[in-house]
Amino acid sequence: MPTTAKPKTDTATGCLYVVATPIGNLEDITLRALRVIKEADLIACEDTRQTLKLLSHFDIHTRMVSYHEHNEITRAAELVIELEQGAKIALVSDAGTPAISDPGQHLVALALRHGIRVVPIPGASAVVAAIAASGIPAEQFRFVGFLPARQSERRKALRELAGETGTLVLYEAPHRVLDTLEDAVEILGNRPATIARELTKIHEEFLRNHLKDLAAIVRSKPLKGEITLLVGPSDQQAVQNQTTSSESAPNALPLARRVEEIVQQRGLDRKAALKQAARERGLTKREAYKQLLVTRD
Repeated sequence: MPTTAKPKTDTATGCLYVVATPIGNLEDITLRALRVIKEADLIACEDTRQTLKLLSHFDIHTRMVSYHEHNEITRAAELVIELEQGAKIALVSDAGTPAISDPGQHLVALALRHGIRVVPIPGASAVVAAIAASGIPAEQFRFVGFLPARQSERRKALRELAGETGTLVLYEAPHRVLDTLEDAVEILGNRPATIARELTKIHEEFLRNHLKDLAAIVRSKPLKGEITLLVGPSDQQAVQNQTTSSESAPNALPLARRVEEIVQQRGLDRKAALKQAARERGLTKREAYKQLLVTRD
């Protein structure tokens, strides 16, 4: 198992700042982020043209270099050399936080392996903004990022998510959102959902309904812009989750009965149902399987 190198104590060693930038409205940048990118020796940008708009707005003139998915392997090595020589580098993406559905993870991992200090500078997040205004339960949620573009792979990914009891948060391209909604209806059922479009921008829009109704809306009027899709638990599951939180139920049932209940209520196969029952009880899948065998003997 690989180990992370300890940060070097040499004062000449630089620092990598992972800086969140606005997802739309430039006023959402933090004072700390502005100070860091202004004082940095270099800004590594997903798209220098996009970052230049931000720098020009705040009259910042820090040197920039491109760092994106097509050059990150070679550029990351170059940046680490500069970091080892004492440079302070700010890593930014076009919007939001680098390394989260954006380039950055490779540079962060490489910097850590070389003992470089990595400092997060948090800020605006499409995930958090969308959840906060969606009206969908957010006690538990799973960020999925972008689903595969190919339908067969997308449907496979959705089937693997069918057992999730919390809210699913996805990013989706506008030209694929209808296909994703239709696949989700078929595989996940007609769950409550919200489309958050162009968050923090002039044309910000929230569409709140069930998946099937949202598909009909998008079919009649295609969407444009950046899209975050939230898929909540089914109405039945939401009620069940509320019951579970009061400690009255699923955990009180024998494991085998709980598995059968999940199969009947959600239409999952027994393997997926066992996985869900194990998650509810804080068990590993192996532990749950052993319990199931004991009860059958």
